[in-house]
Amino acid sequence: MTLPPKILIVGGGVFGLSTALSLSKRHPTSQVTVLEASATIPNPAGSSVDTSRIVRADYSSPVYAKLAADAIEKWRNTEWGQEGRYTQNGLLLVYPDGDSNGKDYALKSYHNVKKLEGKNVELLPSQEDVLRAGPAFGPNLGVSGGYVNWGSGWSDAEAGVRFAKKQLDEDGKVRFQTGEVQSLLHGADKRTVTGVVLADGTTVTADLVVLATGAWSTKLIDLRGRAVSTGQALAYMHITDEEQTRLAHMPTILNFATGMFILPPRNNLLKIACHAYGYINPKTVPVPGANGKSMTVSFPEPDLPIPAREEHEFRMALKQLVPELADRPFCKTRVCWYTDTPKGDFIITHHPDHPGLFVATGGSGHGYKFFPVLGDKIVDAMEGSLDKELREMWAWPTPVDEATFHGTEDGSRSGPKGLKLKEEIAKGKKAQRASSL
Repeated sequence: MTLPPKILIVGGGVFGLSTALSLSKRHPTSQVTVLEASATIPNPAGSSVDTSRIVRADYSSPVYAKLAADAIEKWRNTEWGQEGRYTQNGLLLVYPDGDSNGKDYALKSYHNVKKLEGKNVELLPSQEDVLRAGPAFGPNLGVSGGYVNWGSGWSDAEAGVRFAKKQLDEDGKVRFQTGEVQSLLHGADKRTVTGVVLADGTTVTADLVVLATGAWSTKLIDLRGRAVSTGQALAYMHITDEEQTRLAHMPTILNFATGMFILPPRNNLLKIACHAYGYINPKTVPVPGANGKSMTVSFPEPDLPIPAREEHEFRMALKQLVPELADRPFCKTRVCWYTDTPKGDFIITHHPDHPGLFVATGGSGHGYKFFPVLGDKIVDAMEGSLDKELREMWAWPTPVDEATFHGTEDGSRSGPKGLKLKEEIAKGKKAQRASSL
């Protein structure tokens, strides 16, 4: 399929920048514009702006495992991973006794990644084996087994986004524009998308609009039952030089029972985060393209604190993993917004009801690692040449029941479902006030 001459990419994150990079190489005569709400890239409110993202081929799905292996090859052997943007420290994936879902996911992942990484991957059938692979962790780990993949690593997320932006700036083929999109712009038939309307009332037109707006997509197109924006908590603490030296080369540890993971620290800063069902933030907004109708969807809200219950869970995890840090104050906390789909599959396809609109979203908290290869797959899908397996996985999804859809159900999530972020924050404040009386 020949692509049109004027293409507008809405969103300057991983999906948007990777698409722009691929278009600039494969369609150099196209007029490509990236429209970003923030005056700076990375967007401070975006998901890929902090210190680290896990880069792994460890998936229960062999399709994602293979695609991630292709990306890791570029993280290891090209400019993508240079200048500290990629560190190969290993991934320790564990599960506790009695957690059948976590164990099932881990074992499927083990068998998939063993085929790809071979001797880098070791099954750890007992707690003693886990502690042998991760000696920096405490003796009260509370797991019954897992495996370690020394071929996995992590990437400096903000540095990766800056690298992609720098590549585009130096190439000079892609234009950048700042503006907050209020809605899509439609043609006379009310179906064809011809551009976007900005918050200040101005418009930007294009022959093809690529919507790569992550968790903010739910305001611009109706994704009810197809994607939900969930807030995931993370926190940082300062550590000493001695602690930095001791923990710097440990493998990333991910516990599927709790969703908790800790990445190796850098520059005396340790990160702990949770990959779980997360929190929703319900907002009533207009149904896109339906005059007078409204809908309630979860929508990101920057600068909210993490709930007290999440801080408590972090400290419980630290007591098991790095006990001496369990009571140390956090210097920073953040809510990171995912765009969860029911099975964790991306949505990368032409919109079936709106000619001129291409959707590239649904990262489901695992899109960053594919940064070096994702753009080519997105452009393949735009051209109609994406391989059949990915085309079927990333097709426009059939909606599921909204009442029971609280986030991705791929075996990697844990914790309570459907928690409302502001309600949980308020509960924590109320409990704090009561304890001080």
